[in-house]
Amino acid sequence: MFADSPAIQSRDDELLLSDGIRLISKLWFPEAGGPWPALLMRQPYGRHIASTVTYAHPSWWAQHGFLVVVQDVRGQGDSTGVFSGFSQEASDTAATHAWVRALPECNGKLGCYGFSYQGLTQLLAPANAQPPDCFAPAMAGLDERDNWSCEGGAHWWHLGLGWGLQLAALQAKRRGDAEAWIKIRRSLENGTYLRDGPALLKEHDPKGMAWTWLQRDPRDREQWPIHPVQTSWLKQPMLLLGGWWDPHLLGLLDLWQQSKAAGGSPKLMVGPATHLEWWPDAQTQLLQFFSQHLKGIDNWPSAKRAQFWNITQSCWQEACTPPASTWSLQSSGLACTDPTHGVLQSDGLGMGMEWIVHDPWRPMPAIGGHLSPSAGPADRATLDRRTDVATFNTSPLTTELQLFGRPQLSVMAQADHPGFDLCVSLSRCIEGGDRAEQLSTGVLRVLGNKAQMALEHVVQLQPLLATLEVGDQLRLSIAAAAWPAVGVNPGDDTTPSGAPSPQHRVVTLTLHLTDSKLQLIPMNSGKLAGD
Repeated sequence: MFADSPAIQSRDDELLLSDGIRLISKLWFPEAGGPWPALLMRQPYGRHIASTVTYAHPSWWAQHGFLVVVQDVRGQGDSTGVFSGFSQEASDTAATHAWVRALPECNGKLGCYGFSYQGLTQLLAPANAQPPDCFAPAMAGLDERDNWSCEGGAHWWHLGLGWGLQLAALQAKRRGDAEAWIKIRRSLENGTYLRDGPALLKEHDPKGMAWTWLQRDPRDREQWPIHPVQTSWLKQPMLLLGGWWDPHLLGLLDLWQQSKAAGGSPKLMVGPATHLEWWPDAQTQLLQFFSQHLKGIDNWPSAKRAQFWNITQSCWQEACTPPASTWSLQSSGLACTDPTHGVLQSDGLGMGMEWIVHDPWRPMPAIGGHLSPSAGPADRATLDRRTDVATFNTSPLTTELQLFGRPQLSVMAQADHPGFDLCVSLSRCIEGGDRAEQLSTGVLRVLGNKAQMALEHVVQLQPLLATLEVGDQLRLSIAAAAWPAVGVNPGDDTTPSGAPSPQHRVVTLTLHLTDSKLQLIPMNSGKLAGD
């Protein structure tokens, strides 16, 4: 039996900004007592939803003695103005914080929470703005290219289009265009957004972030903004929540490093989570954090500043430094026809060549991982039996092997056309079974004349923590597509990447394995390589 909970009240309220814009919020708070410390979320999806796709309902937080404020950002929900994405948020932060602190239900203490877009709104503020007392940005980053829209020189396809069309539908609803809303919704339901998504974005939200990102070159750093965070904010108590299968994980790890470099003591938890599916204890951990910093109830294990979920052992661990490990790739040319042929040799020399034929009519599908429609853990054994994927395996392990960091593959490759992708997966093959438990994925896009030259290319995969047991095998898989995680490479730099078309070419990819190398980049000392 559960004890009776206090009655909760709610109401709408508004903040009138100096430029005449009205920002509408919904408040939840206990019926009696108060005033209370406030928890603020600023989001574009509608204050009534309150990100309950991942967070407990605001009433739950109110039952624990908080005033919860969920605000429709400028130009979204019932707030007035024009929605222009991340670029607008800093200017509204300081006024919102001052308004919340002055509410009669607030005792002056302020914490911020939210994930994804709502994670970034916590960090963006004008110069010299007073920071919140604490905040908990989840699954967000500061770099619009590397943390929000691209990987390895390729646009996120499924994720970028799906998210952009959601925002486009919200704008259509806001202006009363039911026909556009239905058209967008239908494309998401029947899957045609993977082909028609760019045209829908251009038609219905031409000034939106998603369409803007698609027009930028992922290879050109200068085209992409990186949002700054004030040092005083980075020093504040901060809880960073991330997931191994979340596309924003690198952005969160960068925030972790930036906060430590600024003199802060951030708490970090990277758990068994996709972007929308979190571990059950996440709400309790957030409650402990906010209770500590807004109420003075210190129930957080102070020694545990960073905790990581071990994917294979299903337990939390603190940061560790496993022995440096390096593997090379070896094949006599049959790694695509026999998934047991290619060798991943520990501390050995790369040897041989391999050929991968990419047919855009049947592109290699993406499963699991952090970018695919089926994000999360996955068994890729069936995919590894395809003849357009090269697999390389260690011998069965004689000692336990811990993997902690960011896998990185260096390999010399060339194609017979001016464009190819390297889509790489790292998996655990269990002794005595046919499963290949995918642990990490990554992609690199190569376009232009250099694609036809035998050059070394570096593919960086998603960070991980996993322990392989005696008898397990580590497997590296290389393909030339990961559809629809990224658009299909057309084989040249004149045809746009995306859904397969008559202009997409069959590409033969040659791997020269002599100097190939797989290694782990440490995650507990400095920024990750390539960030």
